[in-house]
Formats: sequence, C-alpha cells, structure tokens
Amino acid sequence: MAPLTRCRADNPERLPTALHQEYYAQRATAGLLISEGLPISDRAGGYLFVPGIYTPAQVEAWKAVTAAVKAKGGHFFAQIWHVGRVSHPDLTNGQALLAPSAIATGSKSRTYEGLKLSPVPKAMDQEDIQTVISQFKQAAANALAAGFDGVELHTSNGYLFHQFFANSANQRQDEYGGSIPNRARFLFEVLEAVQEVCPLERVGLRFNPMLDGHIGIEVDEETIPFFDYLLDKLNDYPLAYVHLSRPGQAFAHRQLAEKEKDPNLFIQDVIGHYRQIYKGVLVANGGYTAQTAQEELAQNRADAIAFGKAFISNPDLVQRIEQNAAWAPWNPDTFYTQGPEGYTDYPFLSEG
Repeated sequence: MAPLTRCRADNPERLPTALHQEYYAQRATAGLLISEGLPISDRAGGYLFVPGIYTPAQVEAWKAVTAAVKAKGGHFFAQIWHVGRVSHPDLTNGQALLAPSAIATGSKSRTYEGLKLSPVPKAMDQEDIQTVISQFKQAAANALAAGFDGVELHTSNGYLFHQFFANSANQRQDEYGGSIPNRARFLFEVLEAVQEVCPLERVGLRFNPMLDGHIGIEVDEETIPFFDYLLDKLNDYPLAYVHLSRPGQAFAHRQLAEKEKDPNLFIQDVIGHYRQIYKGVLVANGGYTAQTAQEELAQNRADAIAFGKAFISNPDLVQRIEQNAAWAPWNPDTFYTQGPEGYTDYPFLSEG
C-alpha cells in the first residue's frame, strides 16, 4: 500500500487516533503498508491534520496503530517527511520555511484561514542542514520505537529532497548545489545518519523522476542524468527497496502544455529505464490495475507493485485481486476531509 496523505489527525498535537488504527488495520493484508507522510519536526509539515513522528506523545500514539496492523499480520513502514518550501508559516509555528535556495514555489498552501501563497523560503545554511539531517535520524529512531518495521524517506514529489535534486529549486554555490553529486549529497548524508539508528535493510526511498511543473519542480537537461547517477549510486546501499512513481495524467497534460520542451528530456517508461540501472528491490507505483500489475511482475520489470487510491476504497484489495472481483470506486471529495467518511467506511466484499 503506497503512502497516502489523508488528513485525519484533527487534534492540536498531531496525534494519530483510534480512527488511524482502524484504517490501517483494515488494510493490513496489503503485506507492506507505507504510512502517510509523517513530518519530522514542527517545521517540516505543509498540510493540515497530518500526524507527526517527532514528539514522545506522537510516538506513543503510533504504538497503538502499529500494534493493530501487526495483530492482523501486516508489516508497516513509516514514511518520514520534510516538505521544505511547500508550506506556509501558519503551518510551521511561524517559523520561516526551509529550502535549498530562496526560491518560492508560486503555489498556495491550505491553512486554517484558507489558501495562502507559500512565501519565499529561507535558504538553508550549514546549521539548518545539519539540524534537518539530525531530525531525520531522530524520526527514524522514533518510528522504530513506535513499532514500525522500517522507514521510507519521502524523497519525491517536489518536497525537500526533491528541491535539492532539481536545478529549478536549487541554485546553491556550495557543496550542496551545482554539480549532480553535490545536489545528491543531502540525501546520502541523511542515509548515513539514519543507518546509525535503523539498518538500511529497513529503509526505503521513493522517487518521482519525471515530475514536471508541479510546485516549482521542472524537468531539464540534467534531470535524467541526475536520476541515473542517483539510482546507480544507490546500488552501493543495502536498502529495503526503491519505490518509483510512473508519470500520471498530470505528466501527459504538462507535456501537451509545454510543447517547447524537448521530448528527449522525458523518460516515458520510468520503470523499465531504472530497472536496468538499479539492481536492488524495485517497487513500482502509479495507476496499475490487477492485470497490468501482474504483467509487470511476470516480466520482471518490478519486484512489487504499490497501490494507492485503490486501497483507499478497497481495504480488501488483495482479496479482490485474488478473486478477480470488481474494485469499488474511490471518492476524491473525501480524500482530505476529517472523520470516518471516505476513510474507514468503505465496505469489504464480505459485507456487500
């Protein structure tokens, strides 16, 4: 089960609740569940009602959720997250947003007072970088203490790691900017820190290499060489897995709108391309059906398939695939609302 932001932690302490216990336990047959993105500090979040993994109370509250999943035979990784510049000070206790460079996204964040434009972030200095590295390390330790089996670093979708990766967000002149190895440095320093508290065999990474035109991230002539370098270098690390997102509809629409971009800047077959480069366990994600997932596995293009929205509306998705049963449709209007509607009230086959 892919990580899915669901915004159900509607309490000031950003704690998971009994509703989270029910939701994740319902889906324990996924085998491996990856949690929603969990901010690693009170400065790392960018969305309302998202639970964290940085306070003792949050760790304690997650213990009940992980226990509920394990009682059903599931395995559970925590996705640990820093959104970087994709936020607003209303969501970071008034603290300035952090990013590799002082470049705004041009996008808006949902605050308690409605949508507000994300301001220009603070370009991280050396102290900021070391602080965030330490926070990722502590979040990994917290996740294990909370009963998670491992962690997935959210290195995707335009958030802090991706901001270091992309020229459009990173214009630094120091050892964290400029060259491809420099822009990858932050990730590898986080990995080195995390492995001090969590074996790399229990660490996954998620990437969306072809993300283009989303929250200020642009594909350019160095995007493919960058991710080729990154995935090849990761062969030296005994990770649990690398989790890759396929381009979706937004990618196709973006290409139509940006015809002046050279098509050679884009990889259409992200899974096939990086299967040839990365030799470890590869998890593929992005719009799969039961048939296309089985084909991907049969052709050895991936080692596992992660389903996202399908698990929202089908808590028993595995059983439905086994029985060739129809998949219930999801309701996007309740993806990010609060309460049980559209969260824990989707029916199981046995109920319908």
